[in-house]
Amino acid sequence: MITRKITAAIFAIQIISSILFAQNKIGFVQSDRIRSEYEEFKDAEAQLQLEYRQVNMRYNSMIVELDSIKQSFETQRLMSSPEWRKEKEAEIVAREQTIQKFQVTMVGPEGELYRRQAQLEFDILSKVKRAVDKIAAAKKIDFIIDGSTSLLYGNPTYDLTDDVLLELRKYSVSDKKKSNNKD
Repeated sequence: MITRKITAAIFAIQIISSILFAQNKIGFVQSDRIRSEYEEFKDAEAQLQLEYRQVNMRYNSMIVELDSIKQSFETQRLMSSPEWRKEKEAEIVAREQTIQKFQVTMVGPEGELYRRQAQLEFDILSKVKRAVDKIAAAKKIDFIIDGSTSLLYGNPTYDLTDDVLLELRKYSVSDKKKSNNKD
């Protein structure tokens, strides 16, 4: 375990020294700051929260309806015919299956909300990647590191987060102009 850490540290030092001696230009961005300040991230998150609340309300109403049917069944069960009981039990089972299917279809790992979130994130992250690539090309930077995940210290001179946010805001303005021209 200790030898792995030492080996990893030596490897990291070798990579960093080779990068520094090769005169490569390095920058970093703080993705958590981009996520919190870029309006499109906020809008997507708000939209997903709204959709989740709507699905949750629908699910809760289905549960309340099922509970009502179960209570009605329990109060009338003893005074009812065997055919009626079988019919109501079948109805209860069918509703439980419908609720379970709804839950899997909407909120499960392959559900609608999961797919919607993945698509929104992919669209936004594509824009972020495009902005980072553009900044890297414009400033002739060889490496851009995500400072939010592993950077312990970064000289603010090499922080490109503001540049990326500015570029992303340009995309937002041009996207709005395109959508207004289509209307």
